[in-house]
Amino acid sequence: MLKRRDFIRHTSLLGAGLLTYPNLLANPNLFSIFQNKKLIWANLLHLSFNMWGDRTDLQEKKLDYNNPNLDCLKASDYAKAYRPFLTFDQSTWDALLKRMSDSGMNMVVIDLGDGVKYKSHPEIAVKNAWSTEKLVNELVKMRKMGLEPIPKMNFATTHSAWLGEYARQISSKKYYMVCRDLINEVIDLFDKPRFFHLGMDEETAYQPYKEYVVVRKYDLWWKDLYYLVDLVEKRGSRAWIWSDFGWQSPEHNALFFKKMPKNILQSNWYYFKEFNENVKEVKFYEQLEKHGYDQLPCGGNWNNNQNFRLTVEYCKKIISSSKLYGFLATSWAPTLKSCLTKNLATIEQVEIAKKEFYQYK
Repeated sequence: MLKRRDFIRHTSLLGAGLLTYPNLLANPNLFSIFQNKKLIWANLLHLSFNMWGDRTDLQEKKLDYNNPNLDCLKASDYAKAYRPFLTFDQSTWDALLKRMSDSGMNMVVIDLGDGVKYKSHPEIAVKNAWSTEKLVNELVKMRKMGLEPIPKMNFATTHSAWLGEYARQISSKKYYMVCRDLINEVIDLFDKPRFFHLGMDEETAYQPYKEYVVVRKYDLWWKDLYYLVDLVEKRGSRAWIWSDFGWQSPEHNALFFKKMPKNILQSNWYYFKEFNENVKEVKFYEQLEKHGYDQLPCGGNWNNNQNFRLTVEYCKKIISSSKLYGFLATSWAPTLKSCLTKNLATIEQVEIAKKEFYQYK
């Protein structure tokens, strides 16, 4: 059995280029450790759900959205319209964290949005938003449960309703200042997290349903992406984004591989059952692998109960172990009693896939 001090010594040698691949093969114990690096098994949980609509849905002005007997889809549709209060339930949050910990998951990606009263910009917080002290206490709790907390703030124009008045100042000097302030504060609150998820997906989606429509195109989208990534990297964290820009069109695909930096962790996503190269979203996993990007694929039960298992099965085959950081699951359902069953089912599917394809809990 390889002792801890020997592992540390060999790791240092490997990093310095003094330990070669044949040397690893000659030491089965050491090779197995490097081969079986700890994969990330993450779940996306929503503190705020103000990521889609920028106006209140006129059809549902009042709804008992946290009623456990309410259909989750109806609760989700209600929460997707802009709400000036937090559509969130603490008991559901606690139950999901416990289930994640018990199942052996090791990361929580938290959609923060306007769910925190940031010291730098308290004006964007909705009613009942967490204080920064409350957030820090929750982060401590997660770490004690073996769950690594990762912040997510989606800066795509499609999903920027949480920015309040600043969602209508995209790419202005004021917008850049607010982005800088929020990213710096969140990195401090999370004590320099390993990753920072910046979203940046679906820039053109949902726009027909919005009151205020803005879409960044051409070099402006890239300028803003680079700016946000630079803010994150200057603070010692790694930027993480959704990858769908690359499969929007053949032109977007070519541009992605010309201009997307390799230092950004990529989460391609696909939520259906058909896994073959004829599906552009599925093909993109292989394209990212071919071009040498680090990946953390995303699946879940938004559409069906088989997708996450199929995602793990497919990506394990086509992505090299050195580039496969793990997997991210999502239900795209709010953290409410009405969606507890839906969210628990997401975690169960992760547990099933882990056991089937990686033979551990």
